Amino acid sequence: MKITACSVVSAVLCLGLATGISARQSSDTKSDTKDEVEQSEKAARVFDEIMAAPDRAIPENILDDARCVAVFPEVVKVAFGIGGSGGRGLASCRTATDWSAPAYLTLGGGSVGFQFGAESTDLVMLFMTENSITRVIANKLELGADASVAAGPVGRQAGASTDLKLNAQILSYSRSKGLFAGVALKGAVIRLSESDMRDVYGSGVLPKDVLSGSTVGASAALVFPSSLARHSSARASS
Repeated sequence: MKITACSVVSAVLCLGLATGISARQSSDTKSDTKDEVEQSEKAARVFDEIMAAPDRAIPENILDDARCVAVFPEVVKVAFGIGGSGGRGLASCRTATDWSAPAYLTLGGGSVGFQFGAESTDLVMLFMTENSITRVIANKLELGADASVAAGPVGRQAGASTDLKLNAQILSYSRSKGLFAGVALKGAVIRLSESDMRDVYGSGVLPKDVLSGSTVGASAALVFPSSLARHSSARASS
């Protein structure tokens, strides 16, 4: 076969193009989970900071009864006559041996009223029953409609929390401007973040497999479940 200068140039160009595409794909793969890892780190930091204040933290007996825990760092609420909020977060559930890899979520909600201002709030939710996480796995949960939600007790309020533990499917908390307290979040909607889930676990991975412990994502994304394990030992849900 006769090799011409033109064919050599073409081959070099093709090789260069292929190499460039391969390098770019490799770079994209490496950066795909960067944002999700940062979300896991933010959630872990929020939870560690909250639990570091015993008098205002989530009571240990309440946390130990939670099936799953979700944290939404820096949820932004904006209100100018008509209010709205939105944010990203992640949840981890207890398995037979450990806390599961995180499922990535989004939260949104709105309200109408005479409100003005904007603020960033950290939200924590304890899913107290198996059913309370089922709707999240199915991709949509409206707080108060699909699952009962109540403001969670903090610190020494644990002694008066029996009714909450028996009746509320979800206990919710907020931290804004350094203050941490139980908060009612009726009307907010939680959904799976399909793009985040795909980045971390790949296509076709089911959220129920992630939260049951059957699937493990990038090790760097496990910062959040590691934080939960420091504050409440993992055990299989009864």
